[in-house]
Amino acid sequence: MSQTFLDRTLDNLRGAWRELRDSSVVRSLGRDENQSRQEHWRRQIADCLAGRGGAVSARGRAAALGHDFLRLDDDGKRAFLHLLVNEFGIDRDRVAAIMTDWDMADDLAERALLESELRDALVPPFRSILKEFNSLPQGVKFLVDLRGDLLRWRKEAPGLAMLERDLKTLLAGWFDIGFLELERITWNSPASLLEKLIAYEAVHAIQSWDDLKRRLAPDRRCFAFFHPGMPDEPLIFVEVALVNGIAGNIDKLIQADDDDEGHDGDDAGSVERADTAIFYSISNAQAGLAGISFGDFLIKRVVSQLQRDLPHLKQFCTLSPIPGLRTWMDRQLNAMAKGAETGLPKVIEAALNDCDELMGPKPPAQSPDAVGERTKTNIEFLTAWYLLNAKRPETGSAFDPVAHFHLSNGARIERLNWNGNGKPDGWVQSFGMMVNYLYHLPMIEKNHENYVGQGEIAVSSSVKRHLR
Repeated sequence: MSQTFLDRTLDNLRGAWRELRDSSVVRSLGRDENQSRQEHWRRQIADCLAGRGGAVSARGRAAALGHDFLRLDDDGKRAFLHLLVNEFGIDRDRVAAIMTDWDMADDLAERALLESELRDALVPPFRSILKEFNSLPQGVKFLVDLRGDLLRWRKEAPGLAMLERDLKTLLAGWFDIGFLELERITWNSPASLLEKLIAYEAVHAIQSWDDLKRRLAPDRRCFAFFHPGMPDEPLIFVEVALVNGIAGNIDKLIQADDDDEGHDGDDAGSVERADTAIFYSISNAQAGLAGISFGDFLIKRVVSQLQRDLPHLKQFCTLSPIPGLRTWMDRQLNAMAKGAETGLPKVIEAALNDCDELMGPKPPAQSPDAVGERTKTNIEFLTAWYLLNAKRPETGSAFDPVAHFHLSNGARIERLNWNGNGKPDGWVQSFGMMVNYLYHLPMIEKNHENYVGQGEIAVSSSVKRHLR
């Protein structure tokens, strides 16, 4: 994200709150020259929690607090938040007293009353300040970005974990799927929104405005979820190509040359002839909403929209990376080198050892074009086995995060694509391998239930043929 883009976002937020901050209601919040920073923060927070003067005054105090917070550097923000959590958090003595009374009570009605008191006592006072921000101009965006900072500081500030979890709970309620609006983004959308697509694209970087224009051409679609509290900010967006047949190479799918595969120079005509929608990029645009899932709803909503708009489409499929493949291979090879038990079938260990063209500190092959046929066959075999059998021990779900996402949504592993992504990032992730996940509409619910309930993975016969 460019500095100009970030500065403009922060300036808009500061400007939106400056008028509220400078109102007569909150002028007294100005910091005295002899007042320490910590004392100033305590006074501001206490004033926000006091609730004096009604809703207008409360908004002004929250705006003043937020405006001052935005002016701090990262160290200052962490210090402020530590004070907020440590001095305006849960009253543990009160909680302990209620629990003691509950333990001693022998009347059900009395216990029910104490349980209600305990629920109230477990709500930290600072939560009311977070809720106050929600009502300010761009306050929802402020809180989303605040959680993004908290996630970024997890190692540096573990003491703020409770605040991050509390904020996640609030955001999960505010960003319920029922509140979200699906909108199509086109080349005619506001420039400020198009700039955000470039900044937020997380799968296949948008190289230029020309690149973006190609991705928003008539034979392409881009859809995003928006929230009423953040009407100018996409939460998550998906890019779709309308083509004939299942695409297997990302460069050919998104390139701009008219004479390349997937584009015949007649965008309007190619839309009418297309029989397949390829979902080739899904990007979460807000770091502060990590762990609050929209992607499964997004794909299903987009499929429904495309069915209505283009009823001649027959297939809905992804062209997806395999980000965990090489990590998994490296981990197994390291364990084997140390003589550790991997638990893998012998045929898998043999295939891993037979990939010497690719592995090691100085592998001779640095791109798919340099790989021999034997190694290519081994990689396809290992990829198929990995997608079907590599699991996370704590959950039993697919080890690969992209695979888990699509399998959870009811997709089927449809096809493996050698040299699907020949760029350096594709090589680092998976030796250029990509995979198509097919959303076969009559089977989505059954596939979802089988995967989530029994861990069964839907897979095509073409992928099974790579297994030995």
